Amino acid sequence: MDISTAVPHIIINRLFDRKGENILKFEIYADKSGKYRFRLKARNGEIIATGQSYSTKAACMNGIQSIKKNAADAEIIEIETPSEEK
Repeated sequence: MDISTAVPHIIINRLFDRKGENILKFEIYADKSGKYRFRLKARNGEIIATGQSYSTKAACMNGIQSIKKNAADAEIIEIETPSEEK
């Protein structure tokens, strides 16, 4: 049996703190339309980020790898909401 079809979502990577405790995990899952998505969860189970839909599991995993590789250097841009604009 292929585990990817037997389990609704699969934890594919965990990030650890200095003490070796799990702090974040990426989960990959198939959505209702059969496309693959990922979510990043905090230690308490809260979803802190979600990914777009991908047609294949491999493409979804590549998206996760891209985030892991590039996020540390990503620029942070604040977008003003209409109520904040002057």
